[in-house]
Amino acid sequence: MSFKNENIEDYKDIWVFCEQRDGKIVDTDIELISEGRKLANERGARLVGLLLGKEGIAEHVKELGGYGADIVYVVEDERLDVYTTDAYTKVICDIIDDKKPEVFLVGASTIGRDLAPRVAARLHTGLCADCTHLDINMEQYSAFLKEASSLNVEGLSLDMEDTNLKMTRPAFGGHMMATIICPRFRPCMATVRPGVLKRGEYDQTAEQKVIVEKLACNLEKEDLRTKVLQVVKETRKMVDLIGAEVIVSVGNGISKDPSLGISLAEELVDALGGGVVGASRAVTDAGWLTADHQVGQTGKTVRPRIYVALGICGAIQHKAGMEDSEVIIAVNNNEDAPIFETADYGLVGDLFEVVPALISELNSAKQ
Repeated sequence: MSFKNENIEDYKDIWVFCEQRDGKIVDTDIELISEGRKLANERGARLVGLLLGKEGIAEHVKELGGYGADIVYVVEDERLDVYTTDAYTKVICDIIDDKKPEVFLVGASTIGRDLAPRVAARLHTGLCADCTHLDINMEQYSAFLKEASSLNVEGLSLDMEDTNLKMTRPAFGGHMMATIICPRFRPCMATVRPGVLKRGEYDQTAEQKVIVEKLACNLEKEDLRTKVLQVVKETRKMVDLIGAEVIVSVGNGISKDPSLGISLAEELVDALGGGVVGASRAVTDAGWLTADHQVGQTGKTVRPRIYVALGICGAIQHKAGMEDSEVIIAVNNNEDAPIFETADYGLVGDLFEVVPALISELNSAKQ
């Protein structure tokens, strides 16, 4: 069986699906555009953003140019104001069939995780979900392997001419990393976790140069099998790990008294001037904290000003989620714990004794 998208030489440019909610660009779009700029530079291609929304949404796209987009395609229609799988999939697939991008990136939000597999299935292409790293250029990918992998990269037989998108994601519960390529079909599709990619520098000059092009919306009544009657927003307390300046995370070291361990972490957060409490996977798996507190490859990737790891051994999947923090402080009773290899400051001792002393010293210093 042959497919029309096997002619990979017909496919050009790096595309990013730009999600909007209530007519506003979401933060993940900026991260993806920044990463897309890197890939476009590696490939020598244009970076294109694709935005769907109601009439007037095009007014918000200039910002994408400031972060690297060369072109932003905009589809305006009242039926695209609120996301529905049928409408967005139909419109996006029609545009991709016409324009033929080589790469299509989607944020791994609730919308992105619903949309991307529908689009990939309809286009007969592959999709790598929940990516944490992307490369096209093999030299860049080799450098990434040398830094992040335990493999002997020098001993590997790598095809240095390979220009497929290299999509790296956690596998087997975060215990290993897998790099996946899609060599036969286009576009190469990936969903990328929010927070794992760095936001690029904003360029006012580039914002003025971005091309905004409006495309037609070819939706028929039979294309829409669902209709949003009402959007009801539920207000609940969310854990903002990605935006936090200070994070105090707890690990399996609190197991002898989880409630007290979490309470001490909360007190330490307050003593440091405010922030949030994070957790290792062991803590969330045990049910001591909910999954939205989890830091790591299978949780959230964070870059706070201060990161404190209490009773966390420092498995590679956890370190990958916090190693870019500005200052890392570790407390562990095992002096050989891997977390000390990453930490700027390390304290060897029982966290139930060390943390109260830290809190006392911080409070005294404030007074």
